[in-house]
Amino acid sequence: MRSPGDILLVSCYELGHQPFALASSIAALEEAGYHPRAVDTSVEELTASDVRSAKLVAISVPMHTALRLGVRLAARIARLNPEAHVSFYGLYALLNASYLFRNHASSVIGGEYEQPLLELARALERGAPCDGLPGVRTPSNPAGPWLQKVRFSVPRREPLPPLRRYSHLVWDGEARAAGYVEASRGCLHTCRHCPITPVYHGRFFVVPREVVLEDVRRQVAMGARHITFGDPDFLNGPGHSLRILRAMHEEFPDLTFDATIKIEHILERRHIFPELRELGCAFVLSAVESLSDTVLARLDKGHTRADVIEAIRITSDAGIPLRPSLLPFTPWETLDGYAEILEFFELEGMVEHVDPVQFSIRLLVPPGSAIADELASDGLLGELDEAAYTYRWAHPDPRMDELQREVAATVERAAQEGAPAGEVFQEIKRLAWAARGEPLLAGAGRLPAQPAPPRLTEPWFC
Repeated sequence: MRSPGDILLVSCYELGHQPFALASSIAALEEAGYHPRAVDTSVEELTASDVRSAKLVAISVPMHTALRLGVRLAARIARLNPEAHVSFYGLYALLNASYLFRNHASSVIGGEYEQPLLELARALERGAPCDGLPGVRTPSNPAGPWLQKVRFSVPRREPLPPLRRYSHLVWDGEARAAGYVEASRGCLHTCRHCPITPVYHGRFFVVPREVVLEDVRRQVAMGARHITFGDPDFLNGPGHSLRILRAMHEEFPDLTFDATIKIEHILERRHIFPELRELGCAFVLSAVESLSDTVLARLDKGHTRADVIEAIRITSDAGIPLRPSLLPFTPWETLDGYAEILEFFELEGMVEHVDPVQFSIRLLVPPGSAIADELASDGLLGELDEAAYTYRWAHPDPRMDELQREVAATVERAAQEGAPAGEVFQEIKRLAWAARGEPLLAGAGRLPAQPAPPRLTEPWFC
């Protein structure tokens, strides 16, 4: 296991940024004397020789898209190297363990993955069984997520493809190479629909300031002019986050950043947003999800429609664009509610703030999801579709399911054609009005040209 290529780390997709899960895993393994090979299949080819030389293949699956791609990849790995130990690690690995064990996985790792992954490599090197390793689930060992504080290492990014091959920040017609760091892991909040909840159960772990800052330094040296903070919620530890930002700005005053912040934290910490702007905040991403108080309560989001309006005012007054992520297709949303979402962002002048894909998102209910009980109590929870990594559900109003399919197809086609967001929005609005049996009047809702706020070139958030 000490020879180069004995350990193969694979990423399939990490939201268009250079894969943090690989960089962090490389650092942990190299510090222990291993020499892993890392391949990001979103931008480079995984060769047959890479697979055939590996004794341990660890596939990173931090999100649904990555899992879908990773399972297909595991089948290829099994054909090329049936003796390799294939481990899936990341947020979606543990949730889908039963299915993965029937589809070429030898083990799965959830939670804080670096230490369990290292212990797995050590066990395989000794020829020891893997069944008793904490944090490593096997078919005969139902280990839970590893949720203990670990010693964080500075991610090793040098073996990965250069930043220019990943998502960029687009601002005033200029494209800036974007880096990615994490100042914390997990989340204090337990939103019912969030896949973090059944893994972390309301816990989060702070990454030491110097580790984060050194990661920033190395990415700036690689050409980064913008940094995305990928924390599920950047203000879970507000003092910690601000100390990092102040130090980062002092060292790199021209470096910009974006971060994900809950609506309720925007309201609670409103006084810090002018400082965030001064420290280089290009935009804030926030999980608005819905404008229906009924839906928001079902999701246990911790905010209301009125809070969303106030959060937009707070960020706007500070000169920071708010880019919402949405979950417009749930069993509790209505056609009128969906139309209201469209009208709201149109009237707020925020059409350019919302990536069109956000208007197509449908609730996913992975195994173990906290929202499953809510659906079951309403008689809406269907069978588990293991191959799709979600429980089935149908909207009580069939028009909503049909509308979601139409919007998703429209958004996908528009992305392939590079259509402007405003044009895509108008087509989505036309579909919504047609679903209600109402024509969209010619010229209705036509928007004047709006300045495009800063955005990342990768529009997908989950």
